[in-house]
Amino acid sequence: MQAQRKILVVDDAAMFRDLESLFLARCGQVLTACDGDEAWEILHRERPDIVVTDLAMPGMGGDELCRRIKGDLDLRRTPVIVVAGREVGEEHERAVRAGADDVVEKPIHRVSLIQAVNHFLRLAVRGLVRVKLETDVRIAGSQGDVWAWSRNVSRGGIFVESERDLPPDSEVTLEFALPETGTEISPTAKVVWRRPASRKIAAGLGLQFLKLDRDAARHLDEYVYERASLEPPRAGDEARMA
Repeated sequence: MQAQRKILVVDDAAMFRDLESLFLARCGQVLTACDGDEAWEILHRERPDIVVTDLAMPGMGGDELCRRIKGDLDLRRTPVIVVAGREVGEEHERAVRAGADDVVEKPIHRVSLIQAVNHFLRLAVRGLVRVKLETDVRIAGSQGDVWAWSRNVSRGGIFVESERDLPPDSEVTLEFALPETGTEISPTAKVVWRRPASRKIAAGLGLQFLKLDRDAARHLDEYVYERASLEPPRAGDEARMA
C-alpha cells in the first residue's frame, strides 16, 4: 500500500491554516506550521511531498522559505506553492523570483487549491498544466516592440514563436488576449529559454510570468482549467516552460 503523501501548510493566521488544511485533507496527510522557522524544522524532519505557504508572514516570509528550499540540495525538488495576498501583482512577482512552482491568490478557492496541489503530487514531471493558445502577442522590451505568435500557455508562462530573438533573462511586458473571451492579459515576464529555428520549426521563446494582477490570474486559471481536460499532453521543446 502506497504511503500517504505529506502536505505542509504554512501560514501565521490560524484561520487560513485551518481552512487550507480542511481543503487538502483528502489529498494527503496535512502538516502545519505557523511561520517559516517552524516550517524549516518540519521540512527536515518530515520531508513533506509539497509545501503550501503564505507569502507575507512575520519573520521568515514565504518567499525566503521558498528560496531556502530551492537552495537546499536535499529539499530543492520539493514543489512550493505560494499563496499571494492583497497586492497580488507585486506578490506574484516576489513568489516567482523566489522560485515558486505555482502561485495561488487569496481569497483561496477550494477547487483551485486542490487542483494545484494534486497536479504536483500526481506527476513525476514538474511543471504547470499547459493548453493550446494561438494568438498574437506583443512583447515590449528595452529594444522596442516585438510581435510574436503564441502556441501554448500555463498559469505560469507562455510559449511563443517569433522571428526576433531575445537573450535569456530578458525582462519584458506582454500584451495578448484570450480567445473567445477577449480578456486582455498584460503581465511582465522573463525569457527563461529559447528554441532555435530550423527548416521545420520557427524560433521560439519560453516566457515566465512575473507580475500578474488578480483579474489576469483568475482569467488564466479559468482558461487553462476549462481546456486542460480536453487536450492530450504535448511533448517537445514547447513543453519546457513554467
